[in-house]
Amino acid sequence: MLKRLLSLIPGTGKPKPRTYKRRDIPREEHTVSRSMISEPAKKVLNRLNKAGYEAYLVGGGVRDILLDGQPKDFDIATDATPEEVHELFRNSRLIGRRFRIVHVLFGREVIEVTTFRGNAGDTEVDSADDDRKTSEHGLLLRDNVYGNLEEDALRRDFTVNALYYCIRNFTVIDFANGIEDLRNRQLRLIGDPETRYREDPVRMLRAIRFAAKLDFEIEPETAAPIRDLAPLLTHIPSARLFDEVLKLFSAGYGEATYDLLKSYRLLESLFPETVRAIDAGEPDELIRRALQNTDARIAQGKSVTPYFLFAAMLWPALQAEWLRRQDNGEPVQLALHQAIGKVIGRQVQATAIPKRFSGPMKEIWELQMRLPRRQGKRALVTMEHPRFRAAYDFLLVREAAGEIEPGLGQWWTDFQNTDDRGRERMLTQLGSAAPAKRRRRRKPVTRKPS
Repeated sequence: MLKRLLSLIPGTGKPKPRTYKRRDIPREEHTVSRSMISEPAKKVLNRLNKAGYEAYLVGGGVRDILLDGQPKDFDIATDATPEEVHELFRNSRLIGRRFRIVHVLFGREVIEVTTFRGNAGDTEVDSADDDRKTSEHGLLLRDNVYGNLEEDALRRDFTVNALYYCIRNFTVIDFANGIEDLRNRQLRLIGDPETRYREDPVRMLRAIRFAAKLDFEIEPETAAPIRDLAPLLTHIPSARLFDEVLKLFSAGYGEATYDLLKSYRLLESLFPETVRAIDAGEPDELIRRALQNTDARIAQGKSVTPYFLFAAMLWPALQAEWLRRQDNGEPVQLALHQAIGKVIGRQVQATAIPKRFSGPMKEIWELQMRLPRRQGKRALVTMEHPRFRAAYDFLLVREAAGEIEPGLGQWWTDFQNTDDRGRERMLTQLGSAAPAKRRRRRKPVTRKPS
């Protein structure tokens, strides 16, 4: 008894692991219905079953239906190997090296099919050809050991994502007490949290993303190791972290995600220069305003552009570097160009930024200097720039954040909404309002007497 109590006190040992037992929940006790599942997903499930394979709807599709939501994606788990699934569906493709999976394509809808994963804890990992291999930090480099349904459930990350729906008898299968955690609105890792995070540090980001999206509390044992293990994200390829950043901030809960990332010290692994600048005194109000606007756009069904998100997230770092260079005597324009190169160069070491996004991001920043310069034909030329609209939106965010005095954004709003005659009138008024340039007095020429 004393040993058990001590194990619950921080620093005296780990709590006793949860025990897991399969529970089959009949149709009358849950809210999952075939009518809520997309037709392509049902086709994949039925074809796999008819071919003699086990196949279940799993993960977010089941979780979101149980939460009275509408799933965006439908994933399927099966005992068929990726090659067998690929052979069964002509409209499919094999992808992945670390985890081999199959994408079955139905127009724009993609059904992801994975083979049951096994618990390969006893698998030898000495050979480079083994199906399961870990790094010196415990990171899973490859994991293609197959297993049964129960092993697959207990290999998943969170209990609420380890729920399976059987389309044959309409039951929900729960191995990890996921239904209970759904009711309590808790996000809980399956297994020992530290071990699971070391296997894949991106699970820490997934914990943040799901907590923000579902408005769930991260269960204390699941949350406890995150701050200490956050630096493990530096071992993840920068290209993968770029994709994770897009998932974090493009789900419609960007501001809540940002607060959680800061609270758990994960933001500095994703945006180290931004965190350094904020800690040194740069405000983050522009980031918050940009994320609020992004969340609002997603709620309205509008698209968001990755380069706008990154332009906002890196703005404090750019401001700090730009000011430092001006203080060192560099001209304003040159200092800006040099600061842009430096900030992006440092950022790509943390998260990759493809050139198709870094180029427009630079243009948004550079246009912030051109937008105040409207005299003559400058305003018309600026408005023709392919990145004008994004730069204009960025200007509005800067005004809303209190970074610059209001007025310029409204001028550009009016300028876009008026006709050619109205624009000509606005430019004329702008010119007459500009302070007249003082003419230099020419010194009188004194001629020498001949």
